Amino acid sequence: MKTYNQDSLFDKQSQNNHKLDVVRMDYIEAQALTWKELFQGYEKLYAITYSSAIGFASELLKLFDYAEIIFGYEGVINYDLHEVMAYQQRTIENLKESASNNKIDLAKRIDDGSLKLHVADKKLSHEKLYLLEANDGSKRVITGSANMSYSAFRGLQRENIIYIDGDKAFAWYFKQYLELKSDSTSEITKKALGIEDFTEEVDELPIFNKVKVQKAMIIEKETVNVDAIKFVFSVDDLSKQYKKSIPPSDRKGKVFLSPDKVVETRRRLIENKRIDQEMRSEYPALVLDYDNKRAVLNDIPLNLEPDTEEIRRDAALFLEYMNGYEKFYGNVAEMQSKYYAFAVWFLTSPFMAIMRITAERNNRPQLPYPVFGLIYGKSKAGKTSFLETLLKMMIGQKTKLVAPDFTRTNIDGLKRVVKGAPIIVDDLNQSRFSTHAIEMIKNDDFGVLENNESFPAVVISANEDVKAVAPEIIRRTVICHVQAGLTNREVMRDRIVRKVQSNIGTALYREFLRRMFEIIPSLIDELMDQTIEYNPDILAEASSVFYEILSENTDVELPIFIRRLSLDDYFGEKITSSQAIDTIRRAWMINKKAFSYDKKQNTLTYNAGQNWDASYIVKELPEDLEAKQSRELVVFDIDKASKFFEIDFKKEFSWIGRFVK
Repeated sequence: MKTYNQDSLFDKQSQNNHKLDVVRMDYIEAQALTWKELFQGYEKLYAITYSSAIGFASELLKLFDYAEIIFGYEGVINYDLHEVMAYQQRTIENLKESASNNKIDLAKRIDDGSLKLHVADKKLSHEKLYLLEANDGSKRVITGSANMSYSAFRGLQRENIIYIDGDKAFAWYFKQYLELKSDSTSEITKKALGIEDFTEEVDELPIFNKVKVQKAMIIEKETVNVDAIKFVFSVDDLSKQYKKSIPPSDRKGKVFLSPDKVVETRRRLIENKRIDQEMRSEYPALVLDYDNKRAVLNDIPLNLEPDTEEIRRDAALFLEYMNGYEKFYGNVAEMQSKYYAFAVWFLTSPFMAIMRITAERNNRPQLPYPVFGLIYGKSKAGKTSFLETLLKMMIGQKTKLVAPDFTRTNIDGLKRVVKGAPIIVDDLNQSRFSTHAIEMIKNDDFGVLENNESFPAVVISANEDVKAVAPEIIRRTVICHVQAGLTNREVMRDRIVRKVQSNIGTALYREFLRRMFEIIPSLIDELMDQTIEYNPDILAEASSVFYEILSENTDVELPIFIRRLSLDDYFGEKITSSQAIDTIRRAWMINKKAFSYDKKQNTLTYNAGQNWDASYIVKELPEDLEAKQSRELVVFDIDKASKFFEIDFKKEFSWIGRFVK
């Protein structure tokens, strides 16, 4: 028996009863006209179109002494402020480029008052409307499906074009036009058309110019048609899949199809599907269903009751992988500890979306639920293979985004279609990190307001050139800085990685998911309980779950780095400042001449050698340490520094009095 949600049914009934403005017309005849014959004989034009190119419009504008055009947007957007800003900027850029190509001076016509251009700042109607008015009083309305484009008005595609002559129709449509223009659009100014970088002069975007005139306005988010968005993405993705398999076109862009070509296309489709499944080049969709305690990967439900032997096999392979770091050179124990903590967060990351959404709804901080990870340090530290192995444990596949493809725009696009499993960006350099990653991490509210319970975390790997991370990034990012590695020869003959990645399955992670589903409801309840002062620590809970699974499914004693963790193990001051601490301690051990002690000021000064090295140290240290930079020098209160770095600097300087000022 089919059941209905009463609220949903009521909404549908309300929509069915909503009155629409419907224009009743009489059919007179169909005519064959050129676009010029349709538009000629009038001096004024008022138009609504989705096309934001001026190519055809430049020809059309030559027919009119005065024109107003409202440009809409054919895509599906929420009309949030940031989306309106992006759409308006892109529209202006397109208009400038098209105008230049068609040698039309938009700025001049705007300046002399013969042209007014508007862009949407609220949801635009779906009308394509052209209102024509002549000096002798004659009027015409042109409407239908045709945008202001060559394709529409030169017969290159089928369109439904209707025109009505006379005052009565013009008056009704002109009223609709004026309401739209007044309520839902902003005017493009001459200055805006001349701006090269809206980052520098964002206040000249039409929406902000409108605010200057009106003094205030409200941007109200529209409810978008989710099915329409899904359809757009679905068609786009499917077309890309088909493109690889269809016969190539000839020089004129024509594709010749015969029965043999159809058979060949079918064969290619099947083969490409097989290759795609093997390569798994597309990003996955891991959806967690909290109500039913189930997980779905790429539309296939996961078995959350894995066989014990499979869990034990995966546990043994994971431990073998982690123990393999004992062959590395450097501080191996610290490396294993950091990698293990990062692994726990990585495996827990699909749950961060629901925690952040619940925190936002209940006016709680979202910072305890990080959705960005950074793993950086020496080359040959196994960073890439480590992340690939973790993803293989989670979803049975290895995917990553190479650094040259990393931009904030690309990542935001991926985050709209990828679900659950982290997006991995491999081998990012300092330049791209500074240009794209920092701003993305600082604006970490993606998916929360949209109630997207499946948005993914983003994991970045980088080499040593990412020296230090600013405080506003540190408190939003799980950071793993590693300083151990292998030689070139050892990297080439390392077989553990290949063995583990070839044999490890997802049973261990599926058991982790099953147990986490039992815990999440209580964590949600804690977040919603206003009598509880602190946010629940999901990383503490997850690390306990993972520890218990490993303990129950191995016959050997667990290594010391396999342990229960808490949020402090990720964001405690000694953790986030670990690189700076290592730098100071190492310098103190091997080069005490780099330090000096001012007994009168009670300060310790460290000469870092270079301005940027001093800057990196100050950035990583906690604010309450009050470290100050002066060119290549870092100055501390010696008592605070002694406590923080766990070195009795005063006692040491009393031993080596020649360094005491």
